[in-house]
Amino acid sequence: MRFSFLIIDNNSAAIDETLKLFENFPNYFCAGIFKNEEIAVDQIFKLKPQLVVMGVPFDPKDKSLSFAALSEMHQYMDSMPYLIALSKTPDHAFEAIQSGFSDYILKPLQLHQLGKCLFKFEKKCSPTTASTICIKSYSDYQFVALQDIIYLKADNNTTDIRLINGKTVNAYKTLKHFENSLPFYFLRIHKSYIVNINHVSRIHFSKSKCYLNYNEILPFSISYRENIDAIVRNINY
Repeated sequence: MRFSFLIIDNNSAAIDETLKLFENFPNYFCAGIFKNEEIAVDQIFKLKPQLVVMGVPFDPKDKSLSFAALSEMHQYMDSMPYLIALSKTPDHAFEAIQSGFSDYILKPLQLHQLGKCLFKFEKKCSPTTASTICIKSYSDYQFVALQDIIYLKADNNTTDIRLINGKTVNAYKTLKHFENSLPFYFLRIHKSYIVNINHVSRIHFSKSKCYLNYNEILPFSISYRENIDAIVRNINY
């Protein structure tokens, strides 16, 4: 996975269709699906996805609503996501482009249309995700490859970082710090745990358990259900 994206649409059938087509592009991670635009805008600020796919007009009663929200994002975000409008009419697509969208696709969405949009997005927006993090402890600096991190565990105001080789590195930062700074494929599943979704091997909902590499087992809490759903949705790819 190299890119994260959000879907914003109040049409359930359109959401299902979009997700189905994205299954053909395994480099993409769906970080969230939102039908309420106000919540969606908040999540864009929080999750900082590289790509947003939005059905327009979002609200049948007010086709300008999504464009107004977009204008506000431009004012407060250092780096805007690449926005693709899904529209039934050329008029709404043209209006979206005028309002700051990067590209559009006319419905019904087709695989080749999505593929062309994603190709243009990748040419313009190469991923800049770091591959390592530096963990400082006094005068000691440890450089850890992100792919080697299985999970992070809160320990008061410090964080234990569990590595694939079985070692644990202690960081003098809170779990909240890492939640805000790690790439999109690290998701918080519990007040005490963040997991690297590339190491998730099983989710057991009735027991509220997350299995990592068919070995370690962590609890997850209902307050982070959206993140658990995102993991399941993308593992299904």
